[in-house]
Amino acid sequence: MLEQVRLIERVREVCRADSRVEAALMYGSFADGSADEHSDIEFWMFFTAVPADPRAWIELVSPVTHLVRNEFGAHVAFFPGLIRGEFHFAGTADIAAVRDWPAGAIVPVVDRHGRLEQARPQGVTDRTADVCGRFANWLLLAHHVGQRGEVLRQRDALAHAQRHLLWMARLAEGRTEHWLTPSRQAEAELSAATIAALSRTHEDVSAAWQAGRALWIKLDPDPPELLLAELDRALGS
Repeated sequence: MLEQVRLIERVREVCRADSRVEAALMYGSFADGSADEHSDIEFWMFFTAVPADPRAWIELVSPVTHLVRNEFGAHVAFFPGLIRGEFHFAGTADIAAVRDWPAGAIVPVVDRHGRLEQARPQGVTDRTADVCGRFANWLLLAHHVGQRGEVLRQRDALAHAQRHLLWMARLAEGRTEHWLTPSRQAEAELSAATIAALSRTHEDVSAAWQAGRALWIKLDPDPPELLLAELDRALGS
C-alpha cells in the first residue's frame, strides 16, 4: 500500500471524527485514478468553525516535518518520506462554490447533509480562450526584459509562455485530457516532434517563437499577420 493511501484513510477518519467538518472532498490524481508513488494528496474541508490551528488539525492525520501556507491559501504539509499534502480549510458557506469549479474528478470524504453532492462541479473547462494571444503576451514580455538584461525575469516569463505553448499543442493534436495542467503526462500524450520542438522553449525566446508561430498558424485560420511579421523581424521567422 502506498503511504499516501494510508494518509488518505487517516484524513477520512479525522474528518469523520470532527463534528465541525460539514463536508470534505479529495481532488487531484488520487481522485481521478491516475496517482502513483510520486503523487500528492489534496483535500478541501468545509467546517462549521474553521480550526484556529491548521497544523494541529493536520497532525491528527500524521506528524509533519513542516507546514507552509502557499500563495493560493492552501496549507501544504510535508509528511515524512517527502510526501506533500495540500489542505484547504474553508467554511461551510464555500460548499456551494464547488459547483462552479472546472469539471474534474472529486471524491467526497464526508458529506453529512448531502450539500457536497448537490454542489458537484458543473463548470465547463474553457478551451476556447485566446491561448495564442496569451502566449504572445508572455513571449513579448520575455523578449523585452531579456533585451534589458534581466535574464532571470526572462526565464520566468518564458515559463508562462511555455505553459501556453503546451495548451496550443494540446489543441492542435486533440490531446486536451490534461488541460488544467497541460504539462502533465505531456511526454506520453503529445507527439515526439512536438516534445522536441518544446525542448528549449523554456530558455530560448527564438525557439519559443518558432514553436508558437507554427502552432498559431495551425490553430488560427485568421492570425494577426502584422503582429506575426513584427515578431518575425524581432525574433526570427
